[in-house]
Amino acid sequence: MLIKREKVSYKTTHSHHRFYKYNNLIKNMEINAPNQVWVSDITYIRTIKGFCYLALITDLYSRKIVGSDLSDSLELSGCLRALKMALTKAKPKGNLVHHSDRGIQYCSNQYVKQLNKRNIRVSMTEENHCYENAVAERVNGILKGEF
Repeated sequence: MLIKREKVSYKTTHSHHRFYKYNNLIKNMEINAPNQVWVSDITYIRTIKGFCYLALITDLYSRKIVGSDLSDSLELSGCLRALKMALTKAKPKGNLVHHSDRGIQYCSNQYVKQLNKRNIRVSMTEENHCYENAVAERVNGILKGEF
């Protein structure tokens, strides 16, 4: 019943780029409702034909995946499709925070523009440590472990 985990890991976050990096707005925030904070991350999935990249947006309160996209590249378009799905599926109202790592996809002008257009506040990890985006990382780990 136990799944043996691979020790090999691949880096999917490129955080040394020219784009603005936002502060961590959820560090001391009390999460008490759905659609208050969404957490995002990208992970790789190894297949017979190579790698696929899964972009996920998870509601921090309910732990429900509200947006996802499976792509054959780490390009921005996969993250934008996941965001579009989340906005359509969850229909957030009010004071939503989008939290992610400092990856180039989430810092890009296009992605931030989509968030700003819907009055969604942008939050990012500050220490560049997986614990600052633990729920998103854990969801990815579970999916990869089960897969």
